[in-house]
Amino acid sequence: MTQTLVRQILTDYPVEESAPMLLGAVLKTPIGSCKIVEVEAYAGTLDAGSHAHRGPTNRNQVMFGPAGYIYTYFTYGSHWMINITAHAEGVAGAILFRAAIPLDHLDELHINRPKAKTAKDLLSGPGKLCAAYVITGDQYGIDALNPESTYQLIPSQTPVPFVRSTRIGLAPGKGEHHLWRFIDAENIEWASNPKSHLRLLDSQAPPPFPK
Repeated sequence: MTQTLVRQILTDYPVEESAPMLLGAVLKTPIGSCKIVEVEAYAGTLDAGSHAHRGPTNRNQVMFGPAGYIYTYFTYGSHWMINITAHAEGVAGAILFRAAIPLDHLDELHINRPKAKTAKDLLSGPGKLCAAYVITGDQYGIDALNPESTYQLIPSQTPVPFVRSTRIGLAPGKGEHHLWRFIDAENIEWASNPKSHLRLLDSQAPPPFPK
């Protein structure tokens, strides 16, 4: 699957359908690369759990732009999060990267994440992932599907089977019942917590990549 096709998928498909297609993609950064194993989908103004729920603001402006761009934000007073925008321009959506498998440069990642005791703990959460790769507001608005970008998403060439659950940390009334958290079924041990309730949900076949 090419980066051009990924952008088209992110543009044309509902975000809850395009999100699991990003499982297995590689996020390339100046520090190193990782394979995405967990994502969450956030839709636009009708999704109370989305930053786009109340319309465009200075913070979420990139969510209303073209698909495939990096949306970073600071949360809980201490953590950065990285998303990729989805949906057509003017219709907001984003896919949060929740966890990944480090592919190289583990020594440097451990320096950036000194509390991580094992490789599996390095990127097992959205804040951990950003800390390890020093992702901050500086990456906001970068086109992650441009082959010339320093922060680049390289799509998987094969669909990934997944399990899913409700999204993490949403308050009642914020879309807490949507099953829009997707985890690579073959790499659940690399995902963020909680994992226990995933056993209640059946594994799904990967969606076929559009031609």
